[in-house]
Amino acid sequence: LQDSASPVMEQLIFFHDHALMIMLMILTAVFYTMISIIQNKQTSRFILEGQMIETIWTIAPAIILVFIAIPSLRLLYLMDEIHNPVMTLKTVGHQWYWSYEYSDFTKLEFDSYMVQQEDQLINTFRLLDTDNRVVLPMNSPIRMIVTAADVLHSWTVPSLGVKTDATPGRLNQVSFTINRPGLLYGQCSEICGA
Repeated sequence: LQDSASPVMEQLIFFHDHALMIMLMILTAVFYTMISIIQNKQTSRFILEGQMIETIWTIAPAIILVFIAIPSLRLLYLMDEIHNPVMTLKTVGHQWYWSYEYSDFTKLEFDSYMVQQEDQLINTFRLLDTDNRVVLPMNSPIRMIVTAADVLHSWTVPSLGVKTDATPGRLNQVSFTINRPGLLYGQCSEICGA
């Protein structure tokens, strides 16, 4: 995972760690049970039912799912919440580039293409650097309106915990707040046109 640059991404990382610990406890319990059964010398071929064990293996997974679902649902609602945005940025996906429009100010539009491999500098990231970068304020709620001009795209900035589909003829919106300065890399997370 990339370093967090937004409160939502911090919560996503916390949820990831929470779910990982639950899975680790389940794995430990299953491994312990398997070892205990393998090393057990006593067997019984005449056990037909076990009301208590059936109740346990029905209720225990339900409780575990509740411990995973409650933080997940809280996070989903947190990600979908739109605060009063300071600015709105319209993003249009095209095959092989993105168009951006700052609509709150004088009409400022530009296209952002990936830097070609032969034009890249030594300390840049292949397939991530662009010729025109989007500049956004820190510690301010930002609303992003995302659409596509041709095929399905998916506007993603992993360090912000943001991923939204860009569909032709449809406007999707996502909001985020950047809580640390820096250069953040995003990409299209869709096989565009395939």
